[in-house]
Amino acid sequence: MMRLALLIVGAPILAGGAVAQQQKIGDPPEASNMRLVGWNDLQGRSAYQPTIHRQGDRWIAYIGHHGGTDAVAAPINSLTGKAEPNGTSIVDVTDPANPRYLHHLPGQEGKYESGGAQMVRVCDGATLPKGDRRAVYMLRTFGSEAHEIWNVADPANPALVTRIAGLKDTHKSWWECDTGIAYLVSGVPDWRVRRMTQVYDLSDPAHPVKIRDFGLAGQQPGAVGAVPTELHGPISTGPGGNRVYFGYGTDKGGMLQIVDREKLLKGPAAPTDDNLRYPEVGRLLMSAWNGAHTTFPLPQMPIAEFAHDSEGAKRDIVMVVDEAIQNECREARQMVWFADVSIEARPMMISNWTVPEASGHFCQRGGRFGAHSSNESMDPIFYRKLAFIAFFNAGVRALDIRDPYHPMEIGYFIPAITDKTDKRCVRGGGQDRCRTAIQTNNVETDARGYVYIVDRANTGLHILELTGPARTVAGLK
Repeated sequence: MMRLALLIVGAPILAGGAVAQQQKIGDPPEASNMRLVGWNDLQGRSAYQPTIHRQGDRWIAYIGHHGGTDAVAAPINSLTGKAEPNGTSIVDVTDPANPRYLHHLPGQEGKYESGGAQMVRVCDGATLPKGDRRAVYMLRTFGSEAHEIWNVADPANPALVTRIAGLKDTHKSWWECDTGIAYLVSGVPDWRVRRMTQVYDLSDPAHPVKIRDFGLAGQQPGAVGAVPTELHGPISTGPGGNRVYFGYGTDKGGMLQIVDREKLLKGPAAPTDDNLRYPEVGRLLMSAWNGAHTTFPLPQMPIAEFAHDSEGAKRDIVMVVDEAIQNECREARQMVWFADVSIEARPMMISNWTVPEASGHFCQRGGRFGAHSSNESMDPIFYRKLAFIAFFNAGVRALDIRDPYHPMEIGYFIPAITDKTDKRCVRGGGQDRCRTAIQTNNVETDARGYVYIVDRANTGLHILELTGPARTVAGLK
């Protein structure tokens, strides 16, 4: 009887703890070793990729958006007073405490994943081998049907340069500014997957030159048998590193593929099984429960523990980040993984990391809980020291990765919700149950040491800085 009484008394305490973690308008943000510097609501648009670019003495944030919602298919552009389908937001963040919205460039009409202009990259014309030295070029997706390049030298007045159209799905591309080589995540109608890679020479953005189509053997036109997991996105180390790291899958059936960049660019282009396998130097198959949304290379990481070993004191590491898809933990946990790829033909996982669910009762908060993406800047201020992981309703997490065998959280920031934060629903008992929670979707950093996070649930752009021990690890004053 005493044990039963304790269980009955204990149940409301546990439930009350979970309810106490539910975000409410007016609550302060939750933070450790990170603080809010500035905020912009991005006109209440669901955000995906932020890219931060220095233009002269200005810092400009280019932010890609998903499509609209059932409730608001085309939010009002406060600069024009007109309803516009979600596209690309351009924000002056020179003064991070007072970000200034400059322009909204509409994308494809549509809702959620079907519209908008999710991906954005930026290169200076002075850096591209054949670019107009006065130009600044923004590469973006246009919904699911095209890639576009705009001149944003005047970020408040973009001008269209060129368009690569006729596609069925576009997503997370990569652009080498020093060479102009672009790895465009596309959907070509006769391929057997939604997404594969089109390699282009965009050194002269006004005149794109296609190099080849690329994917896994079995995905190409005319192939037979099982279709391998579709691409999510690549990251290249350029001609110096001579590697491209491709991530396949998002929340399941993931794979890290390591590709020789020179062989990819100069090898036979016809999409046959042999030609598609030719540039590959290694691959790492993941669990059927986990995907490879982001594959971030960390070459030649010095490992203090191995400093006196005869070999292997420095290791080539790739950080692999899964993507949580389902609301309220209705799937396997999506996490952060570290792979040692020093021996490329035999890569292996060496560690993983996740936010402890009980630390915030995140499965009960609403929306997605789990990893989605990391920052992708290789600026030395954070590179190979700290990584920032977007973790949906657990906000952004700062990881000390100096020992990738033992990654450690050193800070976090979970923004407060606002009246524009969208609900996330699950079906149960024949009806929808909806909850409102932050959904930190993507993160990027700049060379000044600021961290930029954007929200999938329409809560906007938050600009953060490190404090305390996290700031010390980064070497910031």
